[in-house]
This record gives sequence, structure tokens and C-alpha cells, in this order.
Amino acid sequence: MANDIISGMGFHHIALKCKDIEKSLTMYKALGMKEIVRWGEGEGLIVMLDVGDGGRIELFANGSDEYSVNGKWQHFALCVDDVDAAYAIARAAGFGEHTAPKVVPLKASPADMSINIAFVIGPDGEEVEFFKEI
Repeated sequence: MANDIISGMGFHHIALKCKDIEKSLTMYKALGMKEIVRWGEGEGLIVMLDVGDGGRIELFANGSDEYSVNGKWQHFALCVDDVDAAYAIARAAGFGEHTAPKVVPLKASPADMSINIAFVIGPDGEEVEFFKEI
């Protein structure tokens, strides 16, 4: 669905400060994300990964458990064809358990719908959701 107000608008990336960027890179790459660009080095390292459809996650080195003035995201969701398989792959890659795959019927407008979702916890405490509209 196109944006009728701002032409060409779409999701580009979400950014996360990582306590251990190498660990985060290894875990996100284990989900099939591909590194597309990196710059800086050491505590100034920044890496962008393509999640698979052109959307990106940007990882910053030198993060901590502290919240920035911008806070931390609650979660980010990745659309997938098979929620159960994505959850299993993420768990095998070291992502923490949060919410096992489940189908959630929603009373929605303009029509009711059901979604299949699962959540895992990343290396910096971030929640990652796998999402499929049924």
C-alpha cells in the first residue's frame, strides 16, 4: 500500500546499540540477514544488514544496558512465511526464548483476522517478533 501523503515513503531501517556487536552480527546473520555496508571501526563500528526484503537493521558498537534519550524499541517485527521455522532458527542461533509460536485471532476492522506470531530476545535484550498474517 502506497503512502498518499509522502510519495515514496517506506520502511528503511531500525537502529540498535549493541553491547557486543560481533555477537549481534553472528546471531542476526544466522537468521539469514546479509551485511550490506559497514563503516567505522572499534567502538565506532556501524553495520547495516538487509533483513531480506530491502528493510534494514543498523547495528552500532559500544552500546550498553542504559537507555538513550530516545529509549529502546519495544520490539521489531519481521514478516516470515513460516513462524515456527523462523523461531526454531533464531533459538538455534542463540536468541533467547520469549513467546513460542502461536495463532492469535483478532477482532479487527474492517474485518476480523488471525496472525501467527512468535518472539525471541536478542543479545541486547531487544524483542524480535516473527509475524505472519493468516
